[in-house]
Parts: sequence; C-alpha cells; structure tokens
Amino acid sequence: MTGVVDDEHFDGEPDDYAMWAVDNVILNSVGVDVGSATTQIAFSRLHLKRHSADLTSRYVVVSRELVFDGGVRLTPYVDGDLIDALALGEMLDAAYAGSGWTADDIDTGAVILTGEALRRANSEAIAQVVARRAGQLVCATAGHHMEALLAAYGSGAVRQSHDEGSVILNIDIGGGTTKLTLVDAGRVVGTAAFLVGGRLVAVDGDGRLIRLEPGGVRHAAAAGFDWALGAAVAPADLAAVGEHLAQELADAVGGRPDLFLTPPLAVPARVDGVVVSGGVSAYLHGRETREFGDLGPSLAAGLKRRFDEGVFPGPLRVGEEAIRATVVGASEHTVQLSGLTGYVSDPDASLPRRNLPVAHVPAAELDEAALAASIRCAFETRDLADPDREAVLAFTWRGEPRYRRIAALARAVVVGLGDRAVAGRTVYLLVDGDIAMTVGRILVDELGVGASLVVLDGIQLRAFDHVDLGRPRPISGNVPITIKSLAFGHGHV
Repeated sequence: MTGVVDDEHFDGEPDDYAMWAVDNVILNSVGVDVGSATTQIAFSRLHLKRHSADLTSRYVVVSRELVFDGGVRLTPYVDGDLIDALALGEMLDAAYAGSGWTADDIDTGAVILTGEALRRANSEAIAQVVARRAGQLVCATAGHHMEALLAAYGSGAVRQSHDEGSVILNIDIGGGTTKLTLVDAGRVVGTAAFLVGGRLVAVDGDGRLIRLEPGGVRHAAAAGFDWALGAAVAPADLAAVGEHLAQELADAVGGRPDLFLTPPLAVPARVDGVVVSGGVSAYLHGRETREFGDLGPSLAAGLKRRFDEGVFPGPLRVGEEAIRATVVGASEHTVQLSGLTGYVSDPDASLPRRNLPVAHVPAAELDEAALAASIRCAFETRDLADPDREAVLAFTWRGEPRYRRIAALARAVVVGLGDRAVAGRTVYLLVDGDIAMTVGRILVDELGVGASLVVLDGIQLRAFDHVDLGRPRPISGNVPITIKSLAFGHGHV
C-alpha cells in the first residue's frame, strides 16, 4: 500500500500521474499515545503537497483524513510502576485489525509516552517494543516539550493561529501533567509542562482510592487531605481536590513557577484565544458527562468558572480535536518529506536509518573557518565526537544559492566533519534550502569525499534531537523524515 495514490486524491489522466506524484505524496500514518491514564491509537492518511516558496520546495500537509480511531482505553499495568507490554501489544493488534491496515502499510508514525507514563520503570523499553510492533518506520518518542508541541498541532491551535495571524495558548490536560504551548501566527514560540492532571487521584465504585500518584498526594495535602491507597474518599472531598487543581493550573498559566516540570513558560497577559485539549476538555465543552472516579469533572468545572470570570489570558476556544489531540498531532507533525533536489549516493546501504542523533549548527555568516569550528562544536556538544557513531548534521541556509557560497559551505563541512567524511562511513546532512544536490556534487566531484552521502533539503528545522530516515519514495525520490525527541526520564516529581 505504501506510495499508492488512490482515486480520491488523483483524478487526472493516467499519463499525468507521474507528474502529479512528484508534487503530491500520500502517507499512511499511525499515532500511539501511551499516557499515564489512557492509551489512544489513531490511523491517518496524510496528503502532502510540494509548495515552492523562497528557496525551498517544501512538502506540507494539506489534508489529514482520520481513517480509524482506536478509541480511548485505560493504560494497562502489571503493577503500580510497570506498564503491561503484552496488553499494549494486544490493544495495538486490535486497532490494526479494526483499521484494515497492517504494519507493512504504514509509512510513518510515532509511539509517544507522555506525562506521568514517562516515570514508569520500563517506559523506554515499552515505547521501543510497541514501535517495532507498529511498523518499521514508526518511531518511539517522549518528553514534555515534544508532547506539548504535538498536542498544539493535533488540537488545531497551530492552524487557528496560522490562519488568523493570532496568538493562541494551547493547554493540554492529561492524566498526570498539563502541557502549555504558545503559538504566534502559526509558529510555536514556547512550550512547558507542570504537575496538574485529571487522574493523579482515582477511586473505585465504592469510593476507595485505587490510584494515588506522588503528585496526587502533594495536591491532596495542599487541599487539606492526608490520603493513602485504599482509603475511603467522600465525593465532596474529591471535588475539592479538583477545584484546588483548577486554581493551581490557573496560577501556573499566570506565572507561578513551582509546579513546573520544565522551565516555566512566560504567557502574555493577553492572548487572542485559549484552546484546551486532553481528556478534561471533553467535560469542559460538555462532550462528556460520565464519571470515572477521577478529578476530571471537578477540574473541568473549576476551569469553566475561571474562564467565565476572565481569569485566563484569553477566551476559551473550541479546537479541532480534544481528547485525541496528541495522538492526532503525532501522526502529522512528526513527518516531513525531503525536497526533490536531494543527493543520496547509495540508498540501499545508507537508508533507512532509525534514531540518528542530530547535531545542529545555528545560522551564521558563511565564514569557512568559523563554520567548520561550529560543526565540530555541535558534535561535541551532543557527545557525538566519535566518528564511528552515525549522526546527522543539520544546518540552516541563509542567502542566495550561488556556487561560490555553496562551495564554501561544502569545504567547511569537510573540515568540520574530519574523519566522518572518509571512505567506509556515511555522511548525513539536512538543510532547509534547496541546495542538497549541489552540495553533494561538490563534496564528491570537487572535494573528493570518499564517504557515502545522504544530503537532504526542504526540511523545516525544528527543536528535535533525533530523526528517522525512510527509504526514497517511488517516482519522486523523496525521503520521509520523522522528527522526534527521546527524552525518557524516571526522576521523581
């Protein structure tokens, strides 16, 4: 199924298909969001179209079709601190069966461990196991900033901000953490996360505590309660903790720093709108009325009252997706396609590649000596100085694509890479301007670089630290690139 364009997307004459396929690419994507409370699986079909602007021919997502929604399921645990890999695998198998797709049909995607799930002892192993089961080109990713970024894309906050040229704050409330994303004219300008969530505390049908996260203990104590697992909790007391969390969330948005799990985000005093995503948003917008023994309903009620009172920096808006925001964002935002002017000397030997660390070189004036030093520094900063370790060099191109300037860049790359550029190794370069073919030719034909080369352009460089590089696409030759973070952590909160 990979690389096939169906009649929904191409309605021209058969002879025109090859030309159409150069500018239009259809990718099948899966997103798996393993949170501390719930797990969600979604299958999407993405239509990417080549847009020529400035000095790039970047492919952008022009439409997204949700093919199958696997629903919201409780995340399974073996015990209090171990996620059940077998049960997760069975959930994934059931979702694939429902979608009608197999792992071989998937072009890209992401398995994301979010919020409190990151603290589980086997979180990294779980992500890798599920990613391998989901498909060859599905990546494992984690981290508060990455989750915040994906949620803002999935909720539609980024699209709203782009279309209006407005400033939007996305608040994604999960089971254990809340993520903030500030978006200005479609550009994400800041992300953060703090310890407020709808399932930090949960009771069973008899009102006894069956879930009490460390953060839940902390918030309950601040609200005046000394709780322990198995204790009976009155509905009014549970609601009081939810009300307390609503105030804590408002305080964090307002600048209170002590709840944050990341550096705090400076939210402007006024924004054009606030989009709330995550499970609590379903209560906030009246889409859900059932109760699951957690803090969701009371937290949402407290937030609604504060929006009505003007406590937040902008009016509440409705997003495109609510509870599925992160998993839908994962299926779209993590994938990019290289441009048409790439240079890949030996695709069979050098592609695909998974989990390649990325060394960034910031944009600067094109001074060969300074750029070569910056390249060496970028590898050293990421602990990638060992030339035997495969890694990607990513840099931003500024100015006109004149031969003299590109040749100077190529010479600086050779000096900066040193032993990485010798025969028997592979050099991976990513750049955002359409100069990859020229760079590759100069490196090989003029500078005699003996290493295999993968030089890809048309990439929108973002704050990511690893990439997966797929196989070149039929006809167009584009390379799918999955961007991600691998910031697993097991620290206390």
